Amino acid sequence: MMRLLLDTHILLWALDMPERLPYSLRAQLESPSIEVYFSAASIWEIAIKAALGKVKFHYSAREIADGAEITGFIEIPVSSEHAAGVAHLPMLHADPFDRLLIAQALAMPARFITADATLASYSELVDCVEK
Repeated sequence: MMRLLLDTHILLWALDMPERLPYSLRAQLESPSIEVYFSAASIWEIAIKAALGKVKFHYSAREIADGAEITGFIEIPVSSEHAAGVAHLPMLHADPFDRLLIAQALAMPARFITADATLASYSELVDCVEK
């Protein structure tokens, strides 16, 4: 079975603005033969950025997590394996959340879905969609 791990912005788009996603990705997200994951790190990122006033989200971090679960997405916790895996990644991207998400995708393994083209350099598991 194919696994997808969603980058934070892809998670937000899937829940609140699915029209921003390519049709082929929307079809994958709805397919019963594909497991779709979101990371606790994404919820943490949303909570931190909202608390700092960096980004204004339409929903709270808790509401986003609940919405993802209601949609059928599977939460993946942050483990020590994931956290330690960041140390093995080249410093291609400075964002600690993105680096943790890449480490999670590599550990699972899962296709990592993002719109951040910089992340594609990490692995062939990274699928970059157009913004």
